Amino acid sequence: MSLYPARALERAMKIQEVILRAASGKILWMQAAEILGISPRSLQRWKRRYEEHGYDGLFDRRRQRPSPKRVPMATVEKVLRLYREQYFDFNVKHFTEKLAEEHDIELSYSWIKTALQTAGLVARPRKRGRHRKQRPRRPLPGMMLHVDGSRHAWLGPGRGQQDLIVIFDDANSEAYYAQLVPEESTLTVMAGLKTVVQQQGVFCSLYVDRGSHFVTTPVAGGAIDREQQTQIGRALEQLGIELIAAYSPQARGRCERLFGTWQGRLVAELRSRQITTLEAANRFLASQWLGLHNRKFTVAAQQSGTAFVPYRGTELDEIFSLQHQRVVGNDNTVRFENLRLQIEAQPFRYSLARCRVRVCRHLEGTLSLYYGQHRLGSYDAAGALLPAKRASPACCPSAGKSA
Repeated sequence: MSLYPARALERAMKIQEVILRAASGKILWMQAAEILGISPRSLQRWKRRYEEHGYDGLFDRRRQRPSPKRVPMATVEKVLRLYREQYFDFNVKHFTEKLAEEHDIELSYSWIKTALQTAGLVARPRKRGRHRKQRPRRPLPGMMLHVDGSRHAWLGPGRGQQDLIVIFDDANSEAYYAQLVPEESTLTVMAGLKTVVQQQGVFCSLYVDRGSHFVTTPVAGGAIDREQQTQIGRALEQLGIELIAAYSPQARGRCERLFGTWQGRLVAELRSRQITTLEAANRFLASQWLGLHNRKFTVAAQQSGTAFVPYRGTELDEIFSLQHQRVVGNDNTVRFENLRLQIEAQPFRYSLARCRVRVCRHLEGTLSLYYGQHRLGSYDAAGALLPAKRASPACCPSAGKSA
């Protein structure tokens, strides 16, 4: 095609773009003829030449023979129709895979992307920003995990937006946890971290953004205050896990790319399976989606082995809870969030009046009171004492700091 002058190339490209737009249903064939400045009959002749000879058919055939690799116009129209009617919310890579798996259409990703962009069905990407260097991955799984939440209309249009919390490994991009929640919070993130520690073990570090449930930033967008610890920071410190905060979205490029991929694929998969509730979506995430992601998108770690250490303790319920300090009243009660928690008589002390105790609100909503290494009692969400757990002792990693 280098034999043709630039003007002929531009003309052929314009004709191809207008034909594809008309074939995809974006414009009428009569409108396409007006755009090209030709009659509808002439446009039909161009369309037939494009069907017979592909892109090269739009040039003067006396100068060059048509390409043997041209895609038939019927296939082009079928691809555009499938995307417009059935796969409109799939990204190009996902759509290419579906064409091969479901419709036996084997075309390259580049060809399909160009066709969809030319037909106006897929937006062309914006130009990239300044050049950045990629941060090397950690060599072993368990050395660094990422956790982040993405707010998006995951259940489709008209059903509001939800937060998707994902925890995955920096070494190989393996996803360990994914959960849709109404809103990302301290409790929802703690639930994910607790699940990962139970299933995988204790890891070395956690890479996060500067959300208020992770770190404290006295000045918006400024440096974090390491003296003011959040509940998540305290829980990670008890487990010996380092908390690393990122200072820019670009520093969390792996998270951004993962959510970009999931927004392009997961929403379409949920729609195609007619999943419209949080409960059903979370069942799908746990049973199918995590495995699908890990098969398609994980990479081999640089080194063999793992940095995860199995957790042997029994205090995860306490560690991953919201902890607050309170002083016991003279009547051996503790006031907490408009509740009055009554402490029963303890065998190790006559009275706990004026003692400083620790109140733990667990992930499932129940409460516990601790004094040093002693658990004083467990309570339901309304503050009633639970007899089954009444005054049972337990060892707490942070007991020395709290008593």
